[in-house]
Amino acid sequence: MRIGVGIFLVTVGAIIAFAVRDTSGPIDFTVVGVVIMLAGLAGMWLSYRVANRNHLEHDDTAIIKPRVEEQYSTEPHAYPLDHEIDVTPTEYKDHPSERR
Repeated sequence: MRIGVGIFLVTVGAIIAFAVRDTSGPIDFTVVGVVIMLAGLAGMWLSYRVANRNHLEHDDTAIIKPRVEEQYSTEPHAYPLDHEIDVTPTEYKDHPSERR
């Protein structure tokens, strides 16, 4: 049931519960209207819960893959590097064509 159907059921139930005043038969229209309104409210609530299931179950914490987190970690490595890292900007490096 979608939210629109739930709103429709609440509206129809309110009309039956509060506008129809037929007391001659064995059916109490006030009770029928209230039951239809409750069914519409339950349908709207269930529709909202199903539509927002993923949003409601997860918190807003960022999830980073372990490999990516390791790549950008600022902690020193537990193992020494076997080579030095060259941090010289490329415009200051010797180009292979200029070496002789």
